[in-house]
Amino acid sequence: MGSMHTGLEDRRQDYPKLAAYFAERAAGGAGLMVTGGIAPNIRGWLGPFSGMLNSRWQVGRHKLVTSAVHEEGGKICMQILHSGRYGYHPFVVSSTDKKSPISRFQPKQLSSGGVEAQIKAFARCAALARDAGYDGVEIMGSEGYLINQFLSGRVNTRDDKWGGDVARRLRLAEEIVSRVRAAVGPDFIVIYRLSMLELVEQGSDWEAVVAQARAVEAAGVTLITTGIGWHEARIPTIAAMVPRGAFASVTGKLKSEVSVPLVATNRINTIDVAEKIITSGDADMVSMARPFLADSQFALKAMEGRADEINTCIACNQACLDHVFQKKTASCLVNPRACHETELLIEPTTNKKSVCVVGAGPAGLAAATTAAKRGHSVTLIDGASEIGGQFNMAKQVPGKEEFNETLRYFQKQIELTGVQLKLNHRIGNADELKAFDEVVLATGVAPRTPPIEGIEHSKVLSYVDVLRGRANVGSRVAIIGAGGIGFDIAEYLSHDGNDASVNPITFMKEWGIDASFEREGGVTDFNPKHQAEREVTLLQRKQSKVGKNLGKSTGWIHRRSLTMRGVNMIKGCEYRRIDDEGLHITVEGEERVLDVDHVIICAGQDPLRELQEPLQQLGVSAHLIGGADVAAELDAKRAIDQGTRLAAVL
Repeated sequence: MGSMHTGLEDRRQDYPKLAAYFAERAAGGAGLMVTGGIAPNIRGWLGPFSGMLNSRWQVGRHKLVTSAVHEEGGKICMQILHSGRYGYHPFVVSSTDKKSPISRFQPKQLSSGGVEAQIKAFARCAALARDAGYDGVEIMGSEGYLINQFLSGRVNTRDDKWGGDVARRLRLAEEIVSRVRAAVGPDFIVIYRLSMLELVEQGSDWEAVVAQARAVEAAGVTLITTGIGWHEARIPTIAAMVPRGAFASVTGKLKSEVSVPLVATNRINTIDVAEKIITSGDADMVSMARPFLADSQFALKAMEGRADEINTCIACNQACLDHVFQKKTASCLVNPRACHETELLIEPTTNKKSVCVVGAGPAGLAAATTAAKRGHSVTLIDGASEIGGQFNMAKQVPGKEEFNETLRYFQKQIELTGVQLKLNHRIGNADELKAFDEVVLATGVAPRTPPIEGIEHSKVLSYVDVLRGRANVGSRVAIIGAGGIGFDIAEYLSHDGNDASVNPITFMKEWGIDASFEREGGVTDFNPKHQAEREVTLLQRKQSKVGKNLGKSTGWIHRRSLTMRGVNMIKGCEYRRIDDEGLHITVEGEERVLDVDHVIICAGQDPLRELQEPLQQLGVSAHLIGGADVAAELDAKRAIDQGTRLAAVL
């Protein structure tokens, strides 16, 4: 289980929660786990007062974690992460004073004495980690953090013993590994996360990557983990549009250059993908982080031949990375218990009830299966011919194919928990539900129709017509509404049937990645263009940046993807009318007519809750969840969380 920051590392009072989080995954069969990044000193903080281990008085909280893991038979390493110029605080340092594009703080260039102080901090941190009971440490030498900032000519323009040619830029990594090994002794795991593919201009070429690997091997590492991309890179590396196992081949390319075991990473989310990487010889081990958020029993289920029961990570980043960037505790869209194991308890009930859940979308599926796990008798009703609700539209969008996995998981849970599923069944009268002890309305949403003159014109389609009705859409399209659904429709209509989200070679070509991994930074083109066959214009009323409210970690990817395909994005639009000429708009006082074949409406939703009032009149306890409660951009994260939490207390 690879390193992933959860936010629990940053507060002393949260270490009991962190211990429970790791213990559950150790019990679930993870062979070796790595914590989120822990700074070796204040200079290395990710942010003010973030996780740090540089003093003996801090050891106790870490012992809570290691003891809990060892009690479950697991092993755990602590990642030592020095943020360098990526730190979001006024004490940042780096190889030079070049400011990072992702932090507003100007770094101080380390003097030779300052470099020595950072090396000593790494060694002391590792020794304290051993005292705290960790089985090893992982040294973060990737993703653009401090060690990377010395390794790469992109940042390191020094001309002393810590900069210049590759051999001198490697010196910091060598010294840190060597001093850490001396501090912890020979019988302690030392992992090095090596930047194999940086995906930035002026990044390391393959010769420098190999030199780095050989240097840290000679310095005493036990394992080398693959690091892909810098945080400032403009190429996606872990989002859903990245094909499964897309970067395993770069690990395989390094295999013949070193003798220590290599660990493959990034978008490995199923046991089949993991097995293929191992059996093909691309890596000796695989590392998964988010998949263990999605299912703490991932490894155990795989070992027991229950892979179809695994709750698969869909790489959405909405509850994990996006939460961390917002200074919230991480969790998981498909598993709200992740990082909340001590508070969201799914326990057998002593008061069994008959429960009816109306609506088999994400909220209803979560509520029904969780209630059934607790021992309630559950009936799940939906008017459609299949479970999934809005997910059945979303899964058609390129890059969102993983939604199929969530529906597969819930279908299996319905079977395992004994939920009585009634499809193709619409509730015509609330009397049909009055026999149940509890009724949960997860009836979803309906598309909102904005008050635009000509909205009934034959050119007008809703996003439902496109994704569910498979309407025949013309070659010139205007999309009204640039929220998540508008972006999805633009992606769907501009992809021309290519399979970049499932084919690594196509993906690399599309995003300008050098498939041979030889070039500087591993990139061939930093501004690739792929003009779509269809002319698409995405519009919004607001004056703010188009897509501003998309996810922090993925919004830029969606914007760049559409830009690469030539999608035109217009903000500050006033919609005047729709007629045979097209869509009439006003932008900054200028009247325009968009000559389009179709206008697709993605202007929000309204909740569907017609059954609520009749049930109340019958005196039936009815609970609203998901879109039926709040119609907010089809928020699956909130829907699954709300359904799970309701069922946990019924």
